[in-house]
Amino acid sequence: MNKKTPVYRICVVTREKILRENMFRVVKTNNSIYFDYNQNIKGRGVYIKKDLATIKEAFKRHSLSKALRCNVDESIYIELIQALSKEGR
Repeated sequence: MNKKTPVYRICVVTREKILRENMFRVVKTNNSIYFDYNQNIKGRGVYIKKDLATIKEAFKRHSLSKALRCNVDESIYIELIQALSKEGR
């Protein structure tokens, strides 16, 4: 039997270790910022918990900007909230 090992990542806001499928990924590539829905774009990536309060806290504290070491536009946070609502959370 070939069982896959669960993959955990650390949330950039809460610093919790969470399963990767329960998180969103934001990636910086060549000074461009992308919301990586499929979690497969190459570049410096950070993970954020799939939770509305966590996303709002990240916006308030500029957590993504600090972690990626560049300015993250408000549109990325809007994309995260829209993806969260599509998943029904």
